[in-house]
Amino acid sequence: MSKSQVKPPLPYSARDVVLPGDAACHGCPIPIALKVLSAVFGEKVILVVPACCTSVIVGTYPGQSLRASIIHVPFASAAAVASGVAQALKMRGVSDVQVIAWAGDGGTADIGMAALSGAAERNEDLIYIMYDNEAYMNTGIQRSSSTPLGAWTTTTPITGKSEHKKDVAKILVAHSVPYVATASVGYPHDLYSKLQRARSIKGFRFIQIHAPCPPGWRFDPKYTARIAKLAVETGFWILYEYHNGKITLSGPSRPLLDPSKRRPIEEYLKLQGRYRSIAPELINSIKEYIEDNWSWVKRYLL
Repeated sequence: MSKSQVKPPLPYSARDVVLPGDAACHGCPIPIALKVLSAVFGEKVILVVPACCTSVIVGTYPGQSLRASIIHVPFASAAAVASGVAQALKMRGVSDVQVIAWAGDGGTADIGMAALSGAAERNEDLIYIMYDNEAYMNTGIQRSSSTPLGAWTTTTPITGKSEHKKDVAKILVAHSVPYVATASVGYPHDLYSKLQRARSIKGFRFIQIHAPCPPGWRFDPKYTARIAKLAVETGFWILYEYHNGKITLSGPSRPLLDPSKRRPIEEYLKLQGRYRSIAPELINSIKEYIEDNWSWVKRYLL
């Protein structure tokens, strides 16, 4: 996409929309991502939020911590409700308000998958953002299908999860929607540019944001950005965009096509208490999983 096709940023500061004082844990990635979102869209947004950490963090009217329209909906319905809101705005001729479904991995990869797939298949004109903290954090750190192999949760307490992480972005690419991107709270400028690009495209757009959770992942809150960056630097989390049937690697991930440029995955795992008891054979499986994901990306690059 040429620079001329990307709309200029709106004249908003994150301080205009994300208000001081919320219920987030120390080091929580969600307010970080919301600040980037607000820098792109300002108040011209309707957030559709299913049950998740964000429901608690932003609170409810009139005491919510976002100066934006928010619709709190049941767990499974974010994509369906967002579809209806987008269609209603279209019928009324409202074109300057962006509808965004904002959901965690539980409400996306698991409970909301049917509605998400339906909205993608219909190519609804909305943006769906999955902030991925890799478990049901709001209800007690239970395993989700987005939890990685070997990670401790309260429902996988002995040996960690026995399955690999479900790759929701790949599933959306398979739907052939107009735009899919992966992002990270460790790279806010990359997230900003992807939100800008999504804003300039019509149809269904999906962005999955990797969002390390201090209490759920068992690390010191001061390391949120560091762990988010390590996920990318080790090749575990690949930053890319899918548009017009092709994948483009984002700047931080581009050099990592060469495996020798990646940091050892052990550097990422050792900072997280949820991997404290991981077996060596599972670390080898994670390494194979990383290589498989890079092989998939390379097929789209060729």
